[in-house]
Amino acid sequence: MMYRLHKEGKLYVASAILITIFFALLLVFFFSIFTILLCALSLSVMTLMLIFFRNPKRLHIVRDTDLILAPADGKVVVIERTFEKEYLKAEAIQLSIFMSPLNVHSNRSPVAGDVVYQQYHPGEYLVAWHPKSSELNERNTVVIKRKQNFILVRQIAGKVARKIVSYTKVGATLTRGEEFGFIKFGSRVDIFLPLETTVLVKIGDHVKGGITDVAKYNFQ
Repeated sequence: MMYRLHKEGKLYVASAILITIFFALLLVFFFSIFTILLCALSLSVMTLMLIFFRNPKRLHIVRDTDLILAPADGKVVVIERTFEKEYLKAEAIQLSIFMSPLNVHSNRSPVAGDVVYQQYHPGEYLVAWHPKSSELNERNTVVIKRKQNFILVRQIAGKVARKIVSYTKVGATLTRGEEFGFIKFGSRVDIFLPLETTVLVKIGDHVKGGITDVAKYNFQ
């Protein structure tokens, strides 16, 4: 499979490569345990940057539009009924996906539809699995309308992640699996589903954004 670098990682990867080259040259001219360690460290950082900012192609071949896709790669850590008070102002099924630094970090639309709400919120940097991180941390909320149904997706920064990127805005039309944002260096994504949906995953499952079906509509 051909490696693809995400556009968000170009500066990070380029910097890591230049630093690695510098220490490699330093090692050639000043060979010592210290320069060996510096070279190994820079090489490790460069490798991590390449892993973190990879951008594999994602193609969901099932055309069933009642299936709701995972918005992110990672581990399912929350499935519960809750009250969403920012936009929906109603009971919904919350499904949360924790993204480790080794996961692909692009975020994808779970359904095809129109963006009717988008709002960035500055905030704290609690660990991503903290119960209050969805309300208190730096976050970006996107609401997608499909027919008469609404799905809310919330990108949440964590203890390490300090940068949320959004590529969409109100009035945009998203296709299923289309990239709408990116979170740098690990975090989580919450998705709030209508109560009239069937969840297809369980806590502890590992999912792939734009590939794994996490829920299914029970109505048209």
